[in-house]
Amino acid sequence: MRKTIEKQLKFGQVDIDKIKIDFQSRDEIPQLLLGLQAIYKDIPLREEVFHILESIMPGDTSKTNGRPGMDLWKILVLGVIRLNCNFDYDKLVEIANEHKTVRGFLGHIDFEDRYALQTVKDNVRLLTPEVMDRIGCLVVEKGHTLFGKRDRNLCGRCDSFVVETNVHFPTDINLLWDSMRKMITLIALLFAELGLTEWRQSRYVLRKIKKLFNRANKLRHSKNQSESVIAHREYVEVAVGYVFRARQSIKDLKVIDDGSLIRLIAIEHYIAHAERQIDQIRRRVMNEEKIPHHEKVFSIFEPHTEWINKGKAGVLQELGLKVCILEDQHGFILHHHVMEKQTDEEVGVEMVSAAKKKFPRLSVCSFDKGFHSPRNQRELAGIIDTVVLPRKGRLSAEAKAIEHSVGFVEGRRKHSAVESAINALENHALDRCSDHGPFGFKRYISLAVLARNIQVLGSKIQQKERAHLRRMENAAMKRYRQAA
Repeated sequence: MRKTIEKQLKFGQVDIDKIKIDFQSRDEIPQLLLGLQAIYKDIPLREEVFHILESIMPGDTSKTNGRPGMDLWKILVLGVIRLNCNFDYDKLVEIANEHKTVRGFLGHIDFEDRYALQTVKDNVRLLTPEVMDRIGCLVVEKGHTLFGKRDRNLCGRCDSFVVETNVHFPTDINLLWDSMRKMITLIALLFAELGLTEWRQSRYVLRKIKKLFNRANKLRHSKNQSESVIAHREYVEVAVGYVFRARQSIKDLKVIDDGSLIRLIAIEHYIAHAERQIDQIRRRVMNEEKIPHHEKVFSIFEPHTEWINKGKAGVLQELGLKVCILEDQHGFILHHHVMEKQTDEEVGVEMVSAAKKKFPRLSVCSFDKGFHSPRNQRELAGIIDTVVLPRKGRLSAEAKAIEHSVGFVEGRRKHSAVESAINALENHALDRCSDHGPFGFKRYISLAVLARNIQVLGSKIQQKERAHLRRMENAAMKRYRQAA
């Protein structure tokens, strides 16, 4: 049984639209709660958001029967707080259990109802990128209704940045160590559960391999290359022996017990990683061969990780995926896209087309030179009225006239504001993704973008209320002086 929200208030509970929030606070939580409160107060918007949230429930989930699960509204509140404040799950549980205002938004009147760590993890992970994107469109439309009435057209700014995955710096020898460690640990655990003693010395084996890894790693940059080659060869030979032994053990186990197929598949996955790394170490160290970039894997736990060089000062490389965002003049992110093995020039048209479909009023969009290609110039001109896309290289007379026009110069001057949005996203969780897998990465990005849009909405409401309070204070001061 899972409800969208508990409609019947408890004795002493304050409805969400009547919870008082400190307008003078400079922390991000009050801004986020103001944005959530604005969504809740708008009844048609609230019902639409609730309808979208219901899509994360399995089709056979009952709203009236069974053990009660966490309300969908609570899942949304906890999810956006986690991403907007860059909390890990431990910090999120502490806030959910101890923060009075947050607990009011979760529907609690005291501190008796407590959340367990695993409960929060399991429920927040129910959110999907598609659900977050649909809710994000409603939030942006709400912001445009409240604060964008004077602007007939939307002016976009598009740029990309790197979100790092949670991985260590990869070398072929430490990736081999990761593979061997997981392979031996999993197979030893499985054999122990089945009462078999073949891998009873797994801890000793791991210490032996780790010792060889440390020696090879220490001599990796040694001037005496012969010692380095010998260390790498010994490390690889021992790894080959245990990989062969693991293969034989799996073959024997499939005959004895066919009920552990899923776990055997996981072990074979790490064996494949180990065999690839053994091959690459042999080719690089023994054969002095340069490994092509497309053959390399930069993490066995996050295989979608890419090696990205953006040419930033002081940053040689970043390990993660690029994310492209399109922001409007009000600070709302209209659309985002996770770039998997794509360059900027390959996603420019897609970004504008998707944003235009969501928000037809988009008429201007600016880019940097990385998005330029003749195809992009042609196709973007057919989608929006003004394309601010600087060309690379020497300009023709026609191109020079376009880039010196008033609209182009104005759009290019305002384009740098998108860096502020990127910096805000990086400060609010998008510096490094802590979720696992490609789907977890996309969910993390979508939830961060939604949380950012809700915070921007709440920030604008906060600024409006502050201005109102200042006017009231000035009027009261003026009456006081007149009375005096």
